[in-house]
Amino acid sequence: MNLNKFKGATLYNASPSILYEYILKNNTSELTQNGAVNVFSGTKTGRSPLDKRIVDNGEEDIWRNEEGPNFHMNSDTFLMNRETSINYLEIQETLFIFDGFAGWDKRYRIKIRLICSEAYHALFANNLLIRPSDEELNQFGEPDFTIYNAGRSYSNKIINGSKTAVNIDFKKREMVILGTMYAGEIKKGIFSIMHYLMPKRNVLSLHSSVNQSKDGESTTIFFGLSGTGKTTLSADPNRLLIGDDEHCWHQDGIFNIEGGCYAKCIYLSEKKEPDIYNAIRFGTILENCIIDKKTRKADFNNNSMTENTRAAYPIHFIENAKIPCMTDKHPTNIILLTCDAFGVLPPISKLNTEQLMYHFISGYTSKIAGTEDGITEPMATFSACYGEAFIIHHPKVYATLLAEKVEKCGVNAWLVNTGWQGGKYGIGERMSLKYTRIMIDAINNNTINENENEFETMDVFDLKIPNHIDGISDDILKPWKSWNSSNEYYQELNKLKKLFEMNYIKYEDE
Repeated sequence: MNLNKFKGATLYNASPSILYEYILKNNTSELTQNGAVNVFSGTKTGRSPLDKRIVDNGEEDIWRNEEGPNFHMNSDTFLMNRETSINYLEIQETLFIFDGFAGWDKRYRIKIRLICSEAYHALFANNLLIRPSDEELNQFGEPDFTIYNAGRSYSNKIINGSKTAVNIDFKKREMVILGTMYAGEIKKGIFSIMHYLMPKRNVLSLHSSVNQSKDGESTTIFFGLSGTGKTTLSADPNRLLIGDDEHCWHQDGIFNIEGGCYAKCIYLSEKKEPDIYNAIRFGTILENCIIDKKTRKADFNNNSMTENTRAAYPIHFIENAKIPCMTDKHPTNIILLTCDAFGVLPPISKLNTEQLMYHFISGYTSKIAGTEDGITEPMATFSACYGEAFIIHHPKVYATLLAEKVEKCGVNAWLVNTGWQGGKYGIGERMSLKYTRIMIDAINNNTINENENEFETMDVFDLKIPNHIDGISDDILKPWKSWNSSNEYYQELNKLKKLFEMNYIKYEDE
């Protein structure tokens, strides 16, 4: 796209105040009581993974199969969608352009340019990418990757099979978005780009949050799918936040890919998640939240629009964020978070390297009844590397890199279940956030005794469970003790084991 020939107004890296003025011209946008701006993403209130296509330029290192996540696309179709998006952008009165970085470590970061017709998307990029200094902006030059976001326009349904297109061409180093206004497509598209480029440089890209002790001596990586508590548990007022979602682990330490956070808002409260709650202020974008018409206060308990309400804000809005968002320390602990609605996994267990690889590749959590039509009982969900929708290489690439780094750095690995206890969903109770925080603190403070005699090995999954953690009843640590029926517990445990085995079949050859 030749921006020099564009006849309308071009706003380049506009300030949040200027972008607010444009956003609020849309009569569906609202200024909230605390200064955040609420926007609506239209009919799409979440990502469209089935519409993610990667151009096939003959790359042999892109993982493709019939189930996704990297569906095949030919170059001609990409060029058609690219032309559709550019044609749409060229007829707008105003274009918004944002240049920023992905990756805090200057040795590995890439330059991203977003060209869009929505001020809301420009502000989102401002919040989620790393914002260049004036000097860096003057020397920015040509981007490494360009994103054309024409979300209000549509792709050709006959040719694409859908009116929505989220397309990436690694040869052209371009991305096209059509048919969806949901801002998360920008974020995860950039993450997919980093997921492809970084392993080629022997850097492990991770769908994870990371925090660090204030003395810098203890760093923890949290893996977990949506709803497991990854963002909540990493936002610890007693520790420094390096990032809440996307990171890279290289030979010298860890860096955050992003310059901001994209937190879920559903049921958000100041008491339970004060750091996130207080980050929602001027400059923050609320997406698809319900706002009281009189008070202009957000009702975070209202899910009438979607369960997937979001807040996008710069990471420095978190009071204890570590800026720059990187560390020269390797992790001390890796925590895999799962929300087990079957209620059979222990709330905390220690993993050896082999178990870490197994659970990392499995990426287990569970959907619960009522979250989707047709789900009447807990349903196991597996997402390789805790982010299958975003990985580009085969899972073995990321798992091998992880194993090498864990062995080399002597990292402790843990599985923490934030799901149900005392019975499966509908019978038992959700694990108390208070207890989960106590367990996470015990891991970070290294107060769980390393003596083998202080652990008990559970049946079936052979997980090592600590016999005692101060502040938690010993019975809670052993899930079979909190069930009313031992037979029902083992019945559900073996059911989950079979689901793990069925899922893992597709990886066994590798």
